Amino acid sequence: MNRRILKTMEFDKIIDKLNRHAATALGKNRAAELAPSTKFSEVIELLKATDEAVKVQRLKGTAPFGGIRDISAAIHRARIGGMLNIQELLDVANTIYGAGRLKRFIHKVHDEFSTPLLFAHAKQITDHKKIENAIKACINEHAEMMDSASPELSRIRHQLKTGESAIREQLERMIRSQSVQKKLQEPIVTIRNDRYVLPVKQEYRSYFGGMTHDQSASGATLFIEPEAIVNLNNKLRELKLKEEREIEKILQMLTAQVTEIHDELLVNIHQLAEVDFIFAKAGLAHEMKSTLPRMNDRGFMNLKKARHPLIPEEQIVPIDVKLGDKFDSIIVTGPNTGGKTVSLKTIGLLHLMAMSGLFVPAEDHSQMCVFDGIYADIGDEQSIEQNLSTFSSHMTNIITILKEVTPKSLILLDELGAGTDPTEGSALAISIIEYIHKLGCRLVATTHYSELKAFAYERKGVINASMEFDVKTLSPTYRLLIGVPGRSNAFAIAEKLGLPMSILRHAKGQVNEQDLQVENMIASLEENRISAENDRLAAEKLRREVEQLQEKVKDQKLRFEEQREKLMQKAEEEAREAVRKARKEADQIISDLRKMAMDEKTSIKEHRLIEAKRQLEQAEPQLTTHKSSKSAKKIKGVKNVNPGDEVFVASFNQKGFVVEEANAKEVVVQLGIMKMKVKKTELELISSAEKQVQKQITSIKRSKDQQFKSELDLRGMNLDDSIMEVDRFLDEGILAGVGQVYIIHGKGTGVLRTGIQEFLNKHKHVKQHRLGNMGEGGTGVTVAELK
Repeated sequence: MNRRILKTMEFDKIIDKLNRHAATALGKNRAAELAPSTKFSEVIELLKATDEAVKVQRLKGTAPFGGIRDISAAIHRARIGGMLNIQELLDVANTIYGAGRLKRFIHKVHDEFSTPLLFAHAKQITDHKKIENAIKACINEHAEMMDSASPELSRIRHQLKTGESAIREQLERMIRSQSVQKKLQEPIVTIRNDRYVLPVKQEYRSYFGGMTHDQSASGATLFIEPEAIVNLNNKLRELKLKEEREIEKILQMLTAQVTEIHDELLVNIHQLAEVDFIFAKAGLAHEMKSTLPRMNDRGFMNLKKARHPLIPEEQIVPIDVKLGDKFDSIIVTGPNTGGKTVSLKTIGLLHLMAMSGLFVPAEDHSQMCVFDGIYADIGDEQSIEQNLSTFSSHMTNIITILKEVTPKSLILLDELGAGTDPTEGSALAISIIEYIHKLGCRLVATTHYSELKAFAYERKGVINASMEFDVKTLSPTYRLLIGVPGRSNAFAIAEKLGLPMSILRHAKGQVNEQDLQVENMIASLEENRISAENDRLAAEKLRREVEQLQEKVKDQKLRFEEQREKLMQKAEEEAREAVRKARKEADQIISDLRKMAMDEKTSIKEHRLIEAKRQLEQAEPQLTTHKSSKSAKKIKGVKNVNPGDEVFVASFNQKGFVVEEANAKEVVVQLGIMKMKVKKTELELISSAEKQVQKQITSIKRSKDQQFKSELDLRGMNLDDSIMEVDRFLDEGILAGVGQVYIIHGKGTGVLRTGIQEFLNKHKHVKQHRLGNMGEGGTGVTVAELK
């Protein structure tokens, strides 16, 4: 990639932003080397790695990079025989520890959700816990060699402490003496040149003997090593030299261990740099609110709401750009300060970012292309870093570009043909655009020349564009409008600012009639576009409201169906419980009948009781598992129904009764007060549990039906006994299946007759009763018709 385009597009500022997100010096160095790739497969790989890191940061937070240092220089020096110092060895140990912790983090993340590229980097990081432990056993976290580093060092340091104590003790005895204190500037023990000394007044220098190591600035104080401790200081000095030699020996030993694994450590450093760099890209994506672009290598771009990453979000106006589908070149016309140059830089910089594996500040699913080269000639009048380009320098840049471009290149030209005679400049601009278009490159160019509007309109594959300008406020909106040529707006602006109309009319008279017509046509197009845009926005708002309403209705319907399902289930449970209760009662009745049969020495056929119980169990309704309301209830339909059958009509969601059969496929059903023809396929036959239970109970017969007598003689009995006997008699009649019985109570006083008839009025098995007719016993007999 041409380095000049990186500077023109201010790509170095993106690298600076990226650098701030790197956690280690290794990652910062790797970020500084960032450059766009022109290989499609490589760009896809880079973006996938960034996407993995974005996912990890969103779900697991920041990756751990603590302790990792750039130890490459130390490793190289160890490899050529140099000795590492304490700090360098501590950095090696901390880096080994940090690498292991990062590796474990990535492995754990990869186990939860796939991150193959990060996992591949982590897999190449080797663990050297043994050397880390060896270094940390000798050097503490403050970069100090510990006494326990070796037995010899421990012995030497013990001797040092003993020697220092002896010297201090002797000097302190001296300064406690009244005669000595008078000769000291201060009664303290201090150190000069690693030897213990006393601050002696200048006039008493000969009193202590020994050596003078230093003096104060005024010369009034001399720092003298008394003769009495010279030998002790000498021994201390020898011990310090031994300590240094022992420490050096330990460092040599640890350095040798690091040298043995220097190749593995260099691989670790490279992988750590890559991983930190990848997570830095994820951090930048979060800062810029960027998204993953969809890449292609066929020269197509479709940027949606793209923003320049170096302009504050609250100040930038997003642009939409589509190129490489129906047209390969965009000619942007319009006045200055409208945002044309920013639009060019946005297109160029976002492609450089995407080709470097960075997310771009645009909406999701924006499509971008991997070009083999991006070229630009941009003279930014708003930049203090760049002087205004002359026509000559513009032409020099464009000539260089034309020599290097290929059909897979992107070219960005700002103010094409500017800086010379308008007639010649516009002719040159048209010729350059035509040449680039024939090459098959992708081109976005800005210009002031109105001639290029007509060229873009007539030339296939070239389209006009402009930066929107609000004439009412006399200010640009910075929106890029594809398909709409730009207007100069000079007359409108002058009129708004108050230029006399006489001057305006004269100026308009100097303009070619055809140019005026073009301007009027563009103005009309602009008005229609704004009107259409407003309509589109209103329609979009209405669509969103309708979608929200549909979603709300959908949710309400779902809740209703869920509630209905719960109610249906509850109702079925209640029905089942009712049948269970009825079955229990029936079982009790059967048990009582058996007992009664034994008491009265009558027999009831056992198989009939068992059959009745089985039919009762079959009458129990089964709970229906209601499926989601999203699937419609399926009705199997019935082939045979008879008049009087109770059915469920699916199309009306209502129960009814079959009146008659209309034809082979339809029947007449009574639904409330209405009768209508319904297809048999829409019917579901309903069996009434209560009727079935009643049917089971009444089906129980006495084993000897022929022995049941339909007459009961109560004459001579009192009323209470008679009523108990009548109740038993009626039950036997129901079980025997007879329809009418005769109760003989006699004529007498009428008390027995009246009491029995009152009892029959309330009895559940009696449909109606009457006195006997002639030949049936008259008023001495009551005839009861059973239900």
